[in-house]
Amino acid sequence: MIPDSPSPFSQPAGAGPLLNQVLDSLLDDFQHWFERGLDLVAHCPESVMPLAEQQQLRDTLTSSLQELRAARALRGAMSETLALDMQAMAPWHRRVMQVWGLSAALREAGVPLPPDRQKPALFPPPAPPPSPPPSPPSAA
Repeated sequence: MIPDSPSPFSQPAGAGPLLNQVLDSLLDDFQHWFERGLDLVAHCPESVMPLAEQQQLRDTLTSSLQELRAARALRGAMSETLALDMQAMAPWHRRVMQVWGLSAALREAGVPLPPDRQKPALFPPPAPPPSPPPSPPSAA
């Protein structure tokens, strides 16, 4: 390394809080989809996914949740900002895709989906328009 050259691992000033915010949001999303996947598997009939595949997905999602908790704990134990390697997160992305695929298969089969435990939406859908006022009774 050339003296006085910046470290290849250095971050621009102020990047730590932004990286933490983005990564925390990403990890929250992974957690949501892993938990949602477990809920979907629990409501999945064998006609949509064979029992052996259900168990395999359940095991994989449970393992992914444990990995996610470990990553959060590791980040929390560090005094400096700690990023996660994209290759480490690639399997988590695949799990989310599997959950989306299962959700689509359940909808296509007409299976009622369990309620979503998702946190309130950042931008909730608009409220329905107000009902028109009742018309006055007609005089007879």
